[in-house]
Amino acid sequence: MGRVVALVEDIFFLAKIKETAKQAGVALETAGTSTALAEAALADATSLLIVDLNARGSIEAIEMLRAAGNTLPVIAFFSHVQAELAERARVAGCEQVMPRSKFTRELAEILTRAKAK
Repeated sequence: MGRVVALVEDIFFLAKIKETAKQAGVALETAGTSTALAEAALADATSLLIVDLNARGSIEAIEMLRAAGNTLPVIAFFSHVQAELAERARVAGCEQVMPRSKFTRELAEILTRAKAK
């Protein structure tokens, strides 16, 4: 079963992600810093990284992963008014970047897919 690691600073939204992961039967680990995210990405069981682009060091974390050759899928979310931030994440190597509202709607499906990996 795939493990998901999330870099999310908003504790209320993180609680929502944790609850959805629990309901989906997905192992979710949180990373408090970009360095912790990079370390968690090295674990064999990790199948997906979730990144809140408003978290400190989020873009840098994605850049560090890609510079180290890490190819794990990264799904990032942002406030819909932050188009420039979304583009920076894409350039940094994030495969899927979506507004927070879309991420919320698709969260259960995203986690279920990660579980299957």
